[in-house]
Amino acid sequence: MARILSVDDSLTIRRMVKTFLEAEGFEVVSANDGVDAMEIAREQVFDLVLSDINMPNMNGISLVSKLRRLDGYGEIPIIMLTTEGSDFKKNKAKTFGASGWLQKPFTQERLVGAVKKLLD
Repeated sequence: MARILSVDDSLTIRRMVKTFLEAEGFEVVSANDGVDAMEIAREQVFDLVLSDINMPNMNGISLVSKLRRLDGYGEIPIIMLTTEGSDFKKNKAKTFGASGWLQKPFTQERLVGAVKKLLD
């Protein structure tokens, strides 16, 4: 099954994402911010990345931009998983390489559905 990197500064969200996706058979590795995610991504390649936007040290948009330049991450799906809902933020994330957007709060069905859709 697919390997997913989940990036969020909220421990609660990281646990929820991991629980929801592992129940569907996905392997999930968690990072608490963009800096942590980049260290992990340099060591291993994932099939999909889920990232919050508002995080300390490195925000999600900067993370997307850096991941897109990293070997193995040019084409993989990256979903922004955030409370942000503004069109400006959505367009900015898309410009830097985000593949999709899922607004918090989310249900297990919406998260799993978005992940499966982008992995197909």
